[in-house]
Amino acid sequence: MSSARSLTAGELLDLIADTGSFRSWDEPVPPRDVQHGYADDLERARARSGCDESVLTGELRIDGRRVAVLVSEFGFLGGSIGVDAAGRLIAAIERATRERLPLLAGPASGGTRMQEGTAAFVAMVGIAAAIAEHKSAGLPYLVYLRHPTTGGVMASWGSLGHVTVAEPGALLGFLGPRVYAALYGEPFPDGVQTAENLYRNGVIDGVIAPAQLPRLIARLLSVLAPPEGTHGLGSDSGQHDGQYDGPAISALTSIAASRARARPGARTVLRHAARDVVPLSGTGQGEASDGLLLAIARFGAVPCVVIAQDRYAQRAGAPWGPAALRQAQRGQRLSAELGLPLVTIIDTPGAALSREAEEGGLAGEIARTLESLVGHEQATVAVLLGEGTGGGALALLPSDVTIAAQHAWLAPLPPEGASVIMHGDTTHASAMAEAQGIGAVALRAAGIVDWVVPERPDAALEPTEFSRRIGRVIERQLLALAAATPAERLSRRRGRYRALVRLPGQAADS
Repeated sequence: MSSARSLTAGELLDLIADTGSFRSWDEPVPPRDVQHGYADDLERARARSGCDESVLTGELRIDGRRVAVLVSEFGFLGGSIGVDAAGRLIAAIERATRERLPLLAGPASGGTRMQEGTAAFVAMVGIAAAIAEHKSAGLPYLVYLRHPTTGGVMASWGSLGHVTVAEPGALLGFLGPRVYAALYGEPFPDGVQTAENLYRNGVIDGVIAPAQLPRLIARLLSVLAPPEGTHGLGSDSGQHDGQYDGPAISALTSIAASRARARPGARTVLRHAARDVVPLSGTGQGEASDGLLLAIARFGAVPCVVIAQDRYAQRAGAPWGPAALRQAQRGQRLSAELGLPLVTIIDTPGAALSREAEEGGLAGEIARTLESLVGHEQATVAVLLGEGTGGGALALLPSDVTIAAQHAWLAPLPPEGASVIMHGDTTHASAMAEAQGIGAVALRAAGIVDWVVPERPDAALEPTEFSRRIGRVIERQLLALAAATPAERLSRRRGRYRALVRLPGQAADS
């Protein structure tokens, strides 16, 4: 549990707000006719906490940007939510939606207020509904879970964030440990309901000390609402970013280059090509895979959601399995809810081959990821960065524009596997790779790839410049796609994959 005293609501607001920028939205709580004992509890809570209710709402500025806030005061009856607190939260959320402000929540609560019974319990539905409307308007909802957050608060507005981080050591969970012990006659297992454990298990996106929170929020807001006049990346003006126009490259050469230990992976590309990168973790539903990197970032002036395969992590024991695919689907939902374009980076030795993957529904998750990408309403750019093996690569391919590195490739199986299927051994791998047309230049000729980014002569020898070159091409493609309507993009995207096949009755040269 948190060893240091958690901040009060006022202290947290002072910490994150630009100096003097907080403005309260709270109306005085009107007196209500409550039972005598509860009235005394309320009076003592007001005196002890200096607050008139268990939540404070309002607006402030973080790095100059307006942000609406909802903050619990744990000193007021354990931060519990009654009908008045719920009404205050709903009014603030609805105002943030009307004024199109990002919303930051800082809950610290034992749950709903027992003195008010079912009415307070059911009020969580109204809070969740208001947040759903805010998110459906394409507005960010960010959550900072403080120590402790349990019960109905954790099961409603504490768990609905687009991005959710928590205070170090915070107790976080549905059923509080004291209640569990009283109900079941034994203590709840140690180390489960902690911020760090939930982060490891993909429930939250990170563990952040309060002092680090303003910087994180500022970085997120820079991505979600970038300032005007933001320019592209690096000092290179882009005169060297044209299509690869060199000689033909053997598939075997590209395969060897793509598997080189020094070849830059997705993390290197993001480090050098993107700005304001905010990594996210897991599905938010208890699953996480190191084989996939999910982030919100900017390429030049363009904010986006990034779903990237990390082949290094996959080879080191984090295979591309069902959890990674469900994590990718979370990225698609974020893109849709925040109205941000989506960038997928493909670099994988292939999907997991294991009993666990099969029992976890690997094939179905690939299919669902394909289906949702084909119908995704936001602009999409896919980047073939290196290895592109099988269904693991195909899952992230559907896009409006597909970019490939010069030595990237895409195949239904590794060439060695294709050789075994066709010839019973691996000796025909090179010939199979050439015959299948798996290299970037061949993929462009087939209409599968739109842009081949040069490597000079190999990305492993110029990781920084190569990464920046990729980033500039991504930025330009995203800017070009922004001119089309969602309906136009969907029609073209579906049409591009339909055009790769010959329909019954269609002439051979069609």
